[in-house]
Formats: sequence, structure tokens, C-alpha cells
Amino acid sequence: MIWIFLSSGLFLGWSLGANDAANIFGTAIGTKMLRFRTAAIFGSIFVILGAVISGSGAAHTLGKLGDINAVGGAFTVALAAGATVSWMAKLGLPVSTTQAIVGSIVGWDLFTGSQIDTVSLTKIVSTWVFSPLLAGIFAFILFNILKFYLKRVRIHLLQIDNFTRIGLLLIGIFGAYSLGANNIANVMGVFMGSNPFKGLSLGFFYLNDIQVLFMVGGFAIALGIFTYSYKVITTVGRELHKLSPLAALVVVLAESLVLFIFASQSLERFLVSMGIPPLPLVPVSSSQAVVGAIVGIGIARGGGRAINFKKLYKIVIGWFLTPLSSGILSFFLLFFMQNVFQVSTYRPIKYAITEYAYREVPTTLSQAIEPIKGEVFANAREFKEKLSELGIKKEGTGYLLFLARIDSIYIDSMIAKRELDQKWFGKKRIEAVKKLHGRMFVHKWQVVEELSKISDEWKFRSSDRRYRVYNRELKKMYDTIFHVFLIQNIREKFKISPE
Repeated sequence: MIWIFLSSGLFLGWSLGANDAANIFGTAIGTKMLRFRTAAIFGSIFVILGAVISGSGAAHTLGKLGDINAVGGAFTVALAAGATVSWMAKLGLPVSTTQAIVGSIVGWDLFTGSQIDTVSLTKIVSTWVFSPLLAGIFAFILFNILKFYLKRVRIHLLQIDNFTRIGLLLIGIFGAYSLGANNIANVMGVFMGSNPFKGLSLGFFYLNDIQVLFMVGGFAIALGIFTYSYKVITTVGRELHKLSPLAALVVVLAESLVLFIFASQSLERFLVSMGIPPLPLVPVSSSQAVVGAIVGIGIARGGGRAINFKKLYKIVIGWFLTPLSSGILSFFLLFFMQNVFQVSTYRPIKYAITEYAYREVPTTLSQAIEPIKGEVFANAREFKEKLSELGIKKEGTGYLLFLARIDSIYIDSMIAKRELDQKWFGKKRIEAVKKLHGRMFVHKWQVVEELSKISDEWKFRSSDRRYRVYNRELKKMYDTIFHVFLIQNIREKFKISPE
């Protein structure tokens, strides 16, 4: 059954491999410098490696946009995104998988009454403009450097040919890795909240549950590369070939760099260590990065005369049309799945100012929320509306949403021993969890509070940029704890009927 629900994500991955591989290897194959089989093998291997090793960075941001907590909802959201991509591609309109999945997630948020993380949404949307712009800047700089070098160094045409051939292969490998690292979030990110997989030990290597999920998605992308990308690659290759092999090489490198920097946690750590503000780790459109890079080449060659403004106009229209179409389709498909097929597309998350939550409320807010103490709200939207009626400002609303969210959690030491992998969590963290055996918690923050008291290993560090990566990794561990010990998940996993 789980593979049926995963099928929409796998289809999205297959589509990504079939279409976006052209942006990486189109030039090499179109110019006959690389055989399709060679490109497909290298592309498949490195797209999977990129997804598994570096995929969690961009996926983390996408996951915050919508906490899709039911596999039926994840299936529907991915289906809406895939259908939108297919429909718009058939109409000949420029389409981005990233924009489609973002629209679908927002549609899920609206359907379920969930809180939309506007900070994450702003980060993602801003990259729709920034990523092609950055690709254009990279292409402009790289093209001029290459042109300057070739003018001053006398290289035989055969040497240039060999250089280009090797360069296209190496940059293609880098591009495949970057594509997997950045775009696996589009393929499997929506399934993170309802991930059916467990961690997997491979001798010297250990893959946590999210990495296993991404590996499955990576195989779907690889399958798309092998089975259907040849036609797209040859078509795009001929189009890019008009640039000349060297110019096209620059385009692919610029695109790959953009995908990489928006996915690499290692680069983020390096920038933070240097005191440089890092770029957000978000999924970006490889196709639009390519267009941005081509524009950069056009400017480097002869200014605006070489730019296809008609195509740019279509892309801008796509920025609005793709997420809007996907969001609307997602909303109606969710309604259809929930009410016609009786498939659970979300687990209702209730909110209440419980006795526990009320103790944590600042004195500046406690009097204002006194009238709703103990009242249960069906979702975040209803709770926010009530807070607005009570005159609670935006800052206070965010904090109260955090405090009031109800997630019934039960800690069991046997489940901890069975489900929590020591290689990832570490012995001290797991022992701390076991010490909470038999305890039930109403709110997630209570678990964080108790574990932090037991072990420093469970404490978040300051919000300083230096600890951003550490805190993000710790949050992933907490998310796993919440998923494993959520009472509803325990009942479903062990077939326990609610009393």
C-alpha cells in the first residue's frame, strides 16, 4: 500500500530525471562529445549520491512550509504538482517543479487550516528571482574568464576539443550531484512527515530514515534519466549547441553552481565560519537557472541584443501561473480524496491553552487569553482567528501557536531501543529518552524541555549563525522523536485500538 501512496512522488522524480537531465548533459550529447549511455550512468550514480548525502538541506526548508502529516496528503500534494507540470509542459509553457510543489503545499495548508510558514515561503519565492539572476552572474564572469584565458594562451583546436569533452563530463557529474542534492526536496520532501522507512545500515555507512526516503526518490530520478531523457536531451542539446560547446559548458557549470550553493550544508557551514551570511537552503529550478545563465552569456557576448525577452516574459508568467494552478488543483484534489475516496489526507492538529501551556505564557499575554483557557480549537486557523479577536498581536500569536499545539506523545523505552538508531542519535541521547519511559506529554515543547534537563546533548545552542547547522540537525532528531512516539503513530504501527 505504501508504494501506491509513494507513486506520485516517484512519478515526480521520474519526470524530473526525464526532463532536467537535459540541462546537465544536453550539450555533451548534442555535440557528440559524450554518449548517452555514459551520461546516463554517471548522471544516475551522482544524482542518487547528491540526494542521499546533501538532500536534507533544501528539504528541511520545504518541510517547514507545510507539515504534511499523512501519507494520503503527501500523495495528493505530489500528484497535484506532477499533474501541473505535465499539463503546463504540454501547453508549451515554462514550468518549474519547485514552483509546482510549493503551490501544492500551500494548497494543503489552506485545505487543512494549517499555519503557513511565511518566513520559509518568502525564502523560497525570493530564490525564484535570485537563482536565475545568480546563474546569469556566474555565467557572465565564467565566460569572460574563459575568453580572456583562451585569447592569451595558444591552445591547439584538438586540445580545446579534449578540454571541452572532459569538462562537459566532469561538470555534468557535478551537475547531476547538485540536481539530486537540491531537487530531491521537490520529489520526496512532502513525504518526510509521514516517512514509512527506517534507518538502514550499510556496513561502514548508515542512512537515517530520511536518507533512505531520498535514496528511493533518487532511484526514481535515475530511472527517468535512463528511460525517457534521451529525446529531451537531444532536443535541448541542439538548442544549447547554438551557443558553442565552450559557452554551453559555462552555462551548465553556472547552473550546477546555483543548484549546489542552494543545497550544500557544507558550504553553509563554511560561510558561517567566515562570518558571511549564508544563502537559504531551498530547492530551485534548474531550467530557470539555465535560462539565467544563457542570458548571462548573451550579455557577455553583446549586451541585451542577444537576450530572448519573450522567453523571459513567459518565465515570469510561469512564476505566478505554476504555483497558482498547482495550489488550486491540490486544494480540490485533497477535498476529493478526503470526501469521495475517504482517504485521510491530514491528521487534525488541535490547539488549546492547556494548564501546562498557560504556565509558560508571559504575564503580558496571560490576562488576554484567560477567556479561552482550556478551550480546544480544531486547527491553527481557528485558533489564530480567536487570538485576533482577543487583540493578540502577530508576535504573540506565533508564540501562542507554538505553545498551544497539541501532539499527544508517549515515551516507551522498548520502542526507543527498537526505533532509534544509536549511530545517529548517540548513546547519551537515547539513554536520556529511555529515562522518560512511561511519561505522556501533551505538547512537543514539553519533551524538548524534559530531555534538555536530562542531557546537555539534547540542548539547542544559541541562535548564533555558528550553531545553525548543529541546531538544524538536532531539530531533525527531535522531529524523529515526535514521529516515533506520537500516540497515533504508535497505535497505527502496533495495531493498537484506541480505548
